[in-house]
Amino acid sequence: MVEVTKKDRETPTSMIRRFSRRMQQSGILLRSRKLRFFRRRPSRTQRRDAAMRRIEKQRDYERQAKLGKLEDDMR
Repeated sequence: MVEVTKKDRETPTSMIRRFSRRMQQSGILLRSRKLRFFRRRPSRTQRRDAAMRRIEKQRDYERQAKLGKLEDDMR
């Protein structure tokens, strides 16, 4: 946590500037920006399940296409 107290005869602008500089040096902003879009990698089981769902969906699509249940627009 970064704390800045106002010094004697210090303007609010310079205090904010000092605070900003301290935040930059502490690395808090950099760390939070790195974690902002972090996505955990799916486990092996989750990847396998997703692959099986894709394969099953593809088979179902092909079955329906053979039976003529799909419109040509959708292909």
